[in-house]
Amino acid sequence: MSPRWVAHLPFTAADLPAAQQFAGTLARSLSFLSDVDSGETTVSAEDAQGVHRRVFCDLPLDGGRRCVRRIEHDGDCTTRRSR
Repeated sequence: MSPRWVAHLPFTAADLPAAQQFAGTLARSLSFLSDVDSGETTVSAEDAQGVHRRVFCDLPLDGGRRCVRRIEHDGDCTTRRSR
């Protein structure tokens, strides 16, 4: 297995939910790349980069798949994105 790396890309957002929305959209836009692990997407404040906040639930589900919904979502986990 190849080593994993993390890209740090600073951006501005009004608050944590806006930052999570931006990061989630960015991660999903790159999901066509097999080497990108969108489910592990996190955000952190620039002055607190050691405090990571998850964007996606990513809970393991049956069949080895993971929940693709946003963190702290309402309802059941799912492997399908809602449109």
